[in-house]
Amino acid sequence: MSGDGTRCVRGGHPPGAVGEPAHPGPVLSATFELGLPHDPQPEFFYGRADNPTWRAYEAAVGELEGGECVAFSSGMAALSTVMRLCARPGTAVVLPSDGYYIARLVASEELAPMGVEVREFATAGAWEPLHGASLVLLETPSNPGLEVCDIPAIADAAHAAGAMVAVDNTTATPLGQKPLPLGADFVIASDTKALSGHGDVVLGHVTCADPILAGRVRAARTRGGAIPGPMEIWLAHRGLGTLDLRLERQAKNAHALVQALLGHPAARDVRWPGLPSDRAHAVASRQMRRWNGVLRFTLPSAEAVGEFLAASHLVSSTTSFGGLQTSADRRERWGDAVPPGLLRLSAGCEDTDDLVADVLGALDAVRI
Repeated sequence: MSGDGTRCVRGGHPPGAVGEPAHPGPVLSATFELGLPHDPQPEFFYGRADNPTWRAYEAAVGELEGGECVAFSSGMAALSTVMRLCARPGTAVVLPSDGYYIARLVASEELAPMGVEVREFATAGAWEPLHGASLVLLETPSNPGLEVCDIPAIADAAHAAGAMVAVDNTTATPLGQKPLPLGADFVIASDTKALSGHGDVVLGHVTCADPILAGRVRAARTRGGAIPGPMEIWLAHRGLGTLDLRLERQAKNAHALVQALLGHPAARDVRWPGLPSDRAHAVASRQMRRWNGVLRFTLPSAEAVGEFLAASHLVSSTTSFGGLQTSADRRERWGDAVPPGLLRLSAGCEDTDDLVADVLGALDAVRI
């Protein structure tokens, strides 16, 4: 099997033909020629059902994850499709109490009124009971807490209870973690983040090891219309080519920042699963292939976060992660049950020494 970098660069790109563009552009068409009435229906016939640009990107991502990929217009479109596909009245949906907050809103405000029981458990806690569940949704490492759960153990228990397992793999990326071989039925991700990597598209995907299950997801996408734009997919596929390189620099920067944060009095509760002393490291190191650039720490207050961001020259205040530029997000502002000063920081691809010096200088500006 080819390495991560080779698959990122080459995935989804067929061998070139003489005279054809080495980097073909997106197929920007809503309709395709159908031929005469007696002609067989072509593979591509309408833009809501399929598109050659989608196929190329889905092939690349599917190869990285070990399954069949279906692209969506956003990560939440992907996640909510799986939740609605699996949830049934009289069954339960199990999900993390400390994961992405909008997933909990879909469960409590859309599924629960239809007679679906919603059970929430802390990512690093005990995931039980699972009886009567139709879907168990995991997010590991969690967002924003970076807690980790044991995917194979929970998947075994969920399958024994008759439930399907979906893993939100956005934080880890397919290079950092492959949930399908660990027992998941679905892998879900917001490709807005590290997969596309440049902060210029909103996309998501679902990957399944079972082609029949992937067909159900694709049919739900066609019916629901949560389809990605060909231009956005083309940009994401282009960005995917550097994922291996970006992830390597981001992880290096995250490690250096964590070491610096641990020695600064303004920062507390510093978390990064790649750190051997982190309480999530033991489980994470068993199921993650490599680390990424997302870490978290807590400053004394929301005002302290403002002082830090105002003093920094390299840390942007944005609510996404996984991009080229280092960014930080105060998560309480979005309703997460976290301290007011908790920052999720996404290490970018700046020079490591520059980034560490900038962050330490900004921390020095924080009044303790």
